[in-house]
Amino acid sequence: MTTVHSSIEQHPDIMALRASYDRVAESMAAQATFGLTLMTAVYVALSPWIVNFYAMPRLTFNALIVGGTVALLAMFFGCALDRSHGMTWTLPFFGVWLVISPWIYASGPTTGMIWSHVLSGAVIIVLGLCAAYLGMRVRSSDEHHG
Repeated sequence: MTTVHSSIEQHPDIMALRASYDRVAESMAAQATFGLTLMTAVYVALSPWIVNFYAMPRLTFNALIVGGTVALLAMFFGCALDRSHGMTWTLPFFGVWLVISPWIYASGPTTGMIWSHVLSGAVIIVLGLCAAYLGMRVRSSDEHHG
């Protein structure tokens, strides 16, 4: 007697949930959210040279790490929202960190540093809340239909 083991990946509920995430990820709102998040993150990573604070190694390293991390997250969310939606809540925290980091890493941050970090942090907070909403929207619509 042989037993057929089917993969959980092929379960109809899993496939329907993934299709729901794919529909959301392909929506114009999701593409705009993740694309703008990626562009903001790239700006953050390059901001030490754009705003001219690259001579401050701790703040420069912070901008590179936070910008790179947020860029990777934005790409993950855009490519595989079904597997990464649970991490969207981290984006607003990275945004808050960007807002406060000039005062943590620089004694007497310049106006350019402050504006750069506060504006890019605020943008990441808003986009992060939008990304979290996109993930929750799929989950709540699936609960109503299931």
